Amino acid sequence: MASRRKFLQSSAAGLAGLATAPLAAAALPPASPSVVKPIVISTWDAGVNANKGAWKVLGSGGYALDAVETGVMVTEAEQGCCVGLGGNPDRDGYVTLDACIMDEKFNCGGVAGLERIKHPISVARRVMERTPHVLIVGEGAQQFAVAQGFSLEPQHLSPDAKKAYEQWLKTSQYKPVVNIENSKSRSTGPVGGPQNHDTIAMLALDAQGRLSGSCTTSGMAFKMRGRVGDSPLIGSGLFVDPAVGAAAATGQGEDVVRIAGAHTVVELMRQGRTPQQACKEAIERIAAIKGAKAKDIQVAFIALDKNGRTGSYALQTGFNYAVSTTDTPRLLDSEFLLK
Repeated sequence: MASRRKFLQSSAAGLAGLATAPLAAAALPPASPSVVKPIVISTWDAGVNANKGAWKVLGSGGYALDAVETGVMVTEAEQGCCVGLGGNPDRDGYVTLDACIMDEKFNCGGVAGLERIKHPISVARRVMERTPHVLIVGEGAQQFAVAQGFSLEPQHLSPDAKKAYEQWLKTSQYKPVVNIENSKSRSTGPVGGPQNHDTIAMLALDAQGRLSGSCTTSGMAFKMRGRVGDSPLIGSGLFVDPAVGAAAATGQGEDVVRIAGAHTVVELMRQGRTPQQACKEAIERIAAIKGAKAKDIQVAFIALDKNGRTGSYALQTGFNYAVSTTDTPRLLDSEFLLK
């Protein structure tokens, strides 16, 4: 009994001491990091000019959705090798365009296999805002675009695309060049020049804390007629969750689709990873799937969380991305997995 009384007394004393300790502070979750906004991040060195276009919206307090549309329209208008009507054609000689867009309320829209329309990203936004659908493809996408007032552009290849296509026809073999999207990897064109485009993907957080994202491409050069990659697919090329953040992909679309790439990155952020960690883990999954073949492709992700933290990770060296918190973008080289 004496031992029991001593135990109870010591326990009571311990509890009393704990009651006076600053337990309330320890029990609270850590304070949220300061939110950095507005901010915009986009893929490749094409993102420098695209970010400048987006900043014209964000810098004046505008809506992130307007910014990600306006920003990638700059790249579409430049009509480089892999975005817009100046892009390389499919193996039948037709330029087909893919795009998607998503806002902070899970509204989303996309087009795939769209021909002769200068700004597929704007058609994707019309799909989101004026139809009950998410994705419209091919001839139907073109009919919708025309009905919405978009003009049909002439059906012809740009001089660069025509030259590339004629060269490809000599062998008709598909052997993609890793990182040709990065102008530093090509013998022609300056950094930030008109031919430095692959997919252009963009994520933005505006001054009101609203997240949005966009993605647009002419897709894989000399692809099979009707091929669609990840870029117009919500959850693969792009995903936005206002409670967590946003992510987008670039590179070989088939391998992004295999892991629902952008959605995977966002879900990893939901589980507590930083944007950088989430991008890296998604790349590691692709590398594990591809095995020895991973060295023959490039895939990269960018991510932006709701607090304005950014991240990027690539399968191979050579991927770069642009980040803007002012009207002057910063071009950064991404970390990468394969050494």
